[in-house]
Order: sequence, then C-alpha cells, then structure tokens
Amino acid sequence: MSETEVAAEVSETLHHPGRSIPGEKPYPNPIYAWYVVAVLVVAYTFSFIDRQILSLLVGPMKRDLSISDFEMSLLQGFAFAIFYAVLGLPIGRMVDSKKRVTIISAGILVWSVMTALCGTARSYWQLFLFRMGVGVGEAALSPAAYSMLADYFKPERMGFALGVYGMGVYIGAGLALVIGAQVIAIVNTTGATTLPLIGDIYPWQVVFLAVGLPGILVALWMWTIKEPERRGHMRTETNDDGEETHAPLPLGEVVGFMWQNRATLVSHHLCYALGAMMAYGVAAWIPTFLVRTHGWAIVDAGTYYGIVVMVFGTAGVVAGGWMGDKVTASGRPNGRLLVMGVGCLAAAPFALAYPLVESIPLVFVLLCFATFFSTFAISPGAAAIQELMPNQMRGFASAFMIFVITLIGLGLGPSVIAAMTDFVYQDEMMIRYSLAYPPAIILLAGGLIGLAGLKPYLVSRERVIAWSKQHEG
Repeated sequence: MSETEVAAEVSETLHHPGRSIPGEKPYPNPIYAWYVVAVLVVAYTFSFIDRQILSLLVGPMKRDLSISDFEMSLLQGFAFAIFYAVLGLPIGRMVDSKKRVTIISAGILVWSVMTALCGTARSYWQLFLFRMGVGVGEAALSPAAYSMLADYFKPERMGFALGVYGMGVYIGAGLALVIGAQVIAIVNTTGATTLPLIGDIYPWQVVFLAVGLPGILVALWMWTIKEPERRGHMRTETNDDGEETHAPLPLGEVVGFMWQNRATLVSHHLCYALGAMMAYGVAAWIPTFLVRTHGWAIVDAGTYYGIVVMVFGTAGVVAGGWMGDKVTASGRPNGRLLVMGVGCLAAAPFALAYPLVESIPLVFVLLCFATFFSTFAISPGAAAIQELMPNQMRGFASAFMIFVITLIGLGLGPSVIAAMTDFVYQDEMMIRYSLAYPPAIILLAGGLIGLAGLKPYLVSRERVIAWSKQHEG
C-alpha cells in the first residue's frame, strides 16, 4: 500500500471509527461476548473486595498490631501496589502473545490464596508480605482483560463494554464495605477464633479468610472462557511441536512506538493516575473519617459508604464509558480523553466540600457527586489505550499504564492522606482536612493535564492507524 493510500485510509478510519473495514475478521457472537464481560466483572469484583477490605479494619488492626495510620496506609497502598505495578510489565508482555484466559485464571488463584493467608499472619511484616502477594496475582487481570475485550467488541462498543467491566471496581469496593461490615459485626460478637494448624486468630483475620477463599471458584470459572481470536496483524513463530503461535513484537519496537507518542501517553496516564490517586486515597479513609469525625460505628460507616460506592461509583464508570463512545463517534477522535479530563474537573468541588460540612445528609449528597464524577476516567481511560496502540502492543502498553496508575494512585493515594494526618496535622481527629484539600487539588491538576493532551491525542491516533495499515497492507 502506498503512502498516499495509507494516508487516505487513516483519514477515513480516524473520522469514521465505526465503519466496516474490507477483509476484517468477524467479531465473536455478541451474546457470548457479554457473557465474558459478566465473568470478568465477577473476577474484578472479587479483586476489589480483596483489595479494599482493609479500609474497614483500620481500628482493630491498629490496635492488635500496634501500628500508626501511616503504617496502615502502607498495607492499603504501597505493599500491594509495588508488586502489582512492577510485575504487571512482564505479564503485559505475555498478554501480547500467550493465552490470556490462562493468565487471568492463574492470577485469580494467586490473589485469592494470598488474601486468605492474610488471615493467618502473626505480625505486621507477615501481613505486609502477603499483601504484596495479593498484588502479584491481581497484576494479571486488567491487561489481559482489556486486550480480550478489544478482540470481542467493535471499536464503537468497546468503551461501553470496558465500562461494564470497570463496574467491578465499585461493585467490589462497595461489597467489601457492606459485606465486610456485616462479617465484622458477626465475628466481633464471637471473639477470637481457633483454627486447626493455625491456632487463635483475631476477628479481623476471619474477614480475610471469608473474602479470599471463594475466589478459588472464580479462578476455575474463568478457566472455562474461550480465548478470542486476535485482531489485526500478528507476528507468528513455530514452536517445538511445529505449531504456529503468536510472537510478540520486539520490546524495543513497542517502547519506541510508545516514546514516539509520549506527549499523549503522559497526559493520558497522569490524568488517569491523579484521578485514581484521589479515588484510592478517599476510599481507604472515608469509613475512618465517618467514625472519627461524625462518631459513627464502623459497621454503619461501611454499610452506608459501601452503598454509595456501589451505586454512584458503578454509575460513573458506565456513564464515563458510554460518554466516551458517544463523543468519539460524534467525530471527536480524542473524545475519550476529553471525558476523562472533564470528569476530574467536575469531581473537584464536591471532593473539597463533603469532608468540611457538618450535616451528615449533606456529607453523603456531596460524596455521591464526588464519587460519580471521579470515576469517569476509568472506562474511557482503558478504552483509549486500546485505540492508541496496535493489537500486539496493547498488553504491554496497558500494563505500563496500570504501572503508572498503581504507583501514583494506589501507592501514594492512601499514604498522602495518612501523611497529612500524622505528620502535618499530627492529630488523627483532623482527618477531615486531609480528605478535603489534597484530593481536590489532585483532581484539578488531573483534569487540566488531561485537557492539555487533546491535540497530541489526534496525532497519536493518526500514527497508530497508519502503522496498522502499513503492516496489514
């Protein structure tokens, strides 16, 4: 294909993203594709139950392990995030050529077992190591899921599908709070529990066992999913058995393409990461805020905040994905990044206001809006990386995106708030101010950085379409 023909194809594809491409492989059955989404939502839900359950256990864990808010924040963020982020990169490389269903199933099994092992820890550092193990397992899920769903759904439906998948974040986080609160209420009435081979464990350790072990069944369910056929040009190689298998592109070529589009990726990743920093940080400390500032019981704080997360977090994820699809289909190829940036800016005033008001009903009204808008970046953020990278680069690119988001969002989010409380205010009862000012500033910065990337995004979209046409032609 000549450069002129490529340029014409690029222009047509960029401005008419839903059109059919001659010779394109048919997409899988939509009913089965949505079944796959449902299974992935369940997996994502369990991952966030295992990830977020600590936010309800701050009080008893601080008491029994004799630790500070900051040490607790390391369990919530850094311990999990460091291996989740770093191991995501080699796993992302595997996603680009290996069977993605197998990768996800193995990851679910690992994180479920490691969560259950948290219920057997005898010290802070044992618990720290097991939390690192949870991160290792969960690193396998999203890069593979993003890649699979891009092969199951047409581009004009991909954002919505990823939005439904992204519901698992807030369904899981909400269920972690609601179910966890009920489990805490039950185990607190029974005192210490004695288990064979393990001995006596604290009530909060029973919670880890209760939410971790069922994930093993989810891993077996995931194993039954069909691997979708990869779309676009794929390199192949012959294995020892004489079979042709997908071969990953040289890592240097992938990194080189990402570097060529660094202006777009930096803007996209920072917008996403700063929004996530606010979301993770707030979610880790709101139950404690309701207990310390407004005198609530932890069971009530977990239940009511869990409902807010499930309803408004889920609604925001789906709405963000849907809006990203619509704006893009309307003729704005950078529509997904636009939705991300606007969502961050819209969430900022509500994030600033809810910790500072005295009225509990008003706290929850403002919190609902903050939760809804702050989740807008999740679905279009995941969909954007699929359209910014060719198929055989998506796994590594998604893993690198998650690396950035995890280190900044999850690694720093809970600790920024805890550090403000412990080191700046030096009073745990000042947590409302730690929740008000840093998240609002972070959201404002994220929104502005996202909007600054709109023009480079158009150039990157042209590059990826041109690359794909050249390699397919």
